[in-house]
Amino acid sequence: MPDSLLYVAAGLLVGANVGLTGVGGGSLMTPILVLLFGQSPAVAVGTDLVFAATTKLAATVSFGYSRRVDWRIVGRLALGSLPGAGATILWFWLTRRAPGAVDHVIVHCLAAMLMLTGLGLLMQGVLQRSRIRARLASFPLVQKWKPVVTVAIGLLLGVAVTLTSVGAGALGTVALLYLYPIRLSTDRLVATDIAHALPLTIIAGIGHASLGHVNFPALGYLLLGSIPGVLIASHTMIRLPQAITRTLLALMLIVVGGRLLFAG
Repeated sequence: MPDSLLYVAAGLLVGANVGLTGVGGGSLMTPILVLLFGQSPAVAVGTDLVFAATTKLAATVSFGYSRRVDWRIVGRLALGSLPGAGATILWFWLTRRAPGAVDHVIVHCLAAMLMLTGLGLLMQGVLQRSRIRARLASFPLVQKWKPVVTVAIGLLLGVAVTLTSVGAGALGTVALLYLYPIRLSTDRLVATDIAHALPLTIIAGIGHASLGHVNFPALGYLLLGSIPGVLIASHTMIRLPQAITRTLLALMLIVVGGRLLFAG
């Protein structure tokens, strides 16, 4: 099978997974590009970031018009994440003459982020069931430092996403579940997380593209497969319980992270 068809098939697979479960796009695409297609880690991260920014744009517009985005929280996160993304791109620029060392760092950080994302997915269900109790138990401390903690979490997410293309989804959601368990209902939580991820992935993607880290032909084929995959899967009647899909995806990410760590 020609490489172009394989990229379309990979995009279709990832898009279908997103359509069925709502999660896993970035976490799956980068390891697929590295492990199956042999892309360098830097190019895999850059290509996935542009891929993610493109696919999140329509979702953000939809959520924004439906007034489900909490823009104040998005602003707090962006206050940390966008400078974090800029600093990470600067690090890429300063170390561009040592691509081997950069790829080594990316692979190990990617492996760690995949395993953390898997754990984050497993934690989401627990936090959703006990979020009010957790909120009441830590109210004074969290309430006092909530804006600062939100900016700090944004900074960590900005660095992590720009370095590995992973983390804005599951880990960002876990952080928001803990910090804003009452303020954010489930639909507002998802909308706010996606709205924050969009400018972050755009800036990180542009930074990687300026460094030549984006495989644009592969990106086109991936989008050609992913868009129909999302549309078809999101309208199918086949649905597994969310707890099952989240657990299966989490375990898969932990295994893939371990595989990347061993390979690196």
